[in-house]
Amino acid sequence: MLLTPFPQQQFNQTEDRRSERPSRGVSCFDCHANGRTNGSTHQVGDIRPQEIRHRIDTPPIRGVNIQRLFGSQRALKSVEDFTEFEQRAAYFDGDPVIATKKGVNILERGSQVHFMAEFQEIMNFPPAPKLRVDGKIDPRKGNESEMRGQALFFGKANCVSCHQAPYYTDNLMHDLQTERFYKPRKINGLMASADGPIKTFPLRGIKDSPPYLHDGRLLTSLPFIFK
Repeated sequence: MLLTPFPQQQFNQTEDRRSERPSRGVSCFDCHANGRTNGSTHQVGDIRPQEIRHRIDTPPIRGVNIQRLFGSQRALKSVEDFTEFEQRAAYFDGDPVIATKKGVNILERGSQVHFMAEFQEIMNFPPAPKLRVDGKIDPRKGNESEMRGQALFFGKANCVSCHQAPYYTDNLMHDLQTERFYKPRKINGLMASADGPIKTFPLRGIKDSPPYLHDGRLLTSLPFIFK
C-alpha cells in the first residue's frame, strides 16, 4: 500500500493535473523515500490564504514506533490516524467534491490502514554505532568534538529539556513563541508569523533527513552526536 500510486490533487488523470501527461498519482514512498525523505516541502492544504499557509518539510517515517504524536502541528494520536488523514485530506486539500472527480480511493481502516501502520512501526532508526543504549556517546568511540557537542547539548544549550535521550524527543508539543524575535512580514511570498505549538521531532537519524526544522528552512544540521 505504501508503494501504490493513488490520485492526488496535482497528479491524476484529469486535465487540471500538474503533470504534462496523465498520472496514476503518487505513493507514500515517493516522498518518504526508503522510509526516509526526499527533502521536499509542501504547503498545508487548508482554507487559509496562500501566503498564510505554513510550509511543511517531509519528515522520515523511520522511528515512528517510539512516537506518540503525528503531524508537525496536528497532534494526531496514532500512526493509523495520520495515515488515514493524509490520504483523505492532505492528498486533496480537504475538498471531497474535487477528490471524487479526480479518483479518490478512501482506505479501509481495518484491512488497509492498520496494515500500513503495522509496517511503518517496524521501520527503526538507522544504526548509531557510537551511541550506548541510553542514547549517549560511548566515550571509547566518540571523538573530542563529538564529546564537546554532547556536553553542550546536555548542559549550557539545554537542548535536552525537550529532546530527551535515548531518542531525543519528549513526545510533546511546545509553543516556542518565536514571534517574540521578529515582526510579522512577508518573505519569499510567505508570511512569517506565529507558529503556535510544534511537535518535538526525534533527532535520531537526522543526518539522513535534510532539510531541517518543520518548514525546511535550514539546509544543513550541525554534525555532532546523532550520526
